[in-house]
Amino acid sequence: MKTEKHLPTPPRKGTALRLVSTTNLDREQWLTVRKGGIGSSDAAAAVGLNPYKSQLALWLEKTGRDGAMPQIDPNDDSAPVFWGTILEPIVATQYSKRTGLKVRKVNAVLQHSDPELRWMMANLDREVVGSAEVQILECKTAGINGARLWKDGVPEYVQLQVMHQLAVTGKQAADVAVLIGGQDLEVHRIERDEKMIANLIQLERRFWQYVVDDIPPPADGSDSADQALRCLYPQDNGRTLDLSGNPALNVAYVELKALKQNISKQTQREAELKQLLQQAIGDLSRATFAGGQITWKRSKNSAVLDTDSLLKDKPYLKARYSKVKEGSRRFLIS
Repeated sequence: MKTEKHLPTPPRKGTALRLVSTTNLDREQWLTVRKGGIGSSDAAAAVGLNPYKSQLALWLEKTGRDGAMPQIDPNDDSAPVFWGTILEPIVATQYSKRTGLKVRKVNAVLQHSDPELRWMMANLDREVVGSAEVQILECKTAGINGARLWKDGVPEYVQLQVMHQLAVTGKQAADVAVLIGGQDLEVHRIERDEKMIANLIQLERRFWQYVVDDIPPPADGSDSADQALRCLYPQDNGRTLDLSGNPALNVAYVELKALKQNISKQTQREAELKQLLQQAIGDLSRATFAGGQITWKRSKNSAVLDTDSLLKDKPYLKARYSKVKEGSRRFLIS
């Protein structure tokens, strides 16, 4: 990986460049533009701090290798991103009513004005008009599951998104308005932090170098990285790689094997303890202890489709309604 030793700090004030207008831009065109740099919503993933997306998954997107990755359907009304889009103008309107500040849409993808940082881009939900204290509004929604991330204030990945916006635009502050549970609107102020911006740019530049060099960043152990690896390497070629002369990877192999053996022992011990307590409970429903309780109850009966009997009676249905289930690579240690 090629990195520069000296990473210039962006100018304190400046005006972002309007890279492209989004007024008549469809989703596919917008996604194509996004591949040309790191946007504000990419910032946390680029530095490895997005709880939902790994660096490796983001790298696949930026290099056009994400075709086999799960894709967001903007019309899926069961997805949080759908309601975030639908409710964004409502959150912005209510923010204006509560704060008395006027906002307006910025119909453009913005780009950093520094020639060395042109890979930094940003989309703003709204621009705050006529305020010396705050210039950007970021609108968020948090449902039942997402609300827990906001109990201590603005989540780190959102803070990084906003700090990226401040870096690109040269602005002083942004408000984050989040609608929690559909009825609780919170407004949080994030001030520009020059040290944080400098660190963010350094880490983002390091990620962008992976994209420029076309070298995948290291996986981080997340589910997102696991999906990305399966997308990047979906098929094996039948050949063998000799890693016996690689000290670091041999250490990793030994450690992984030891961990799996330890997990196996713990799983066995868990089963033993569980069965010990089940025998003690017998046909009772509940057992109490000094530190808590255990319940062992029978679930309600439910109706399921007996596919074996159905196909035995009507075998032609298998040919009519069968589909190919794609195989996947299995990772086995021996």
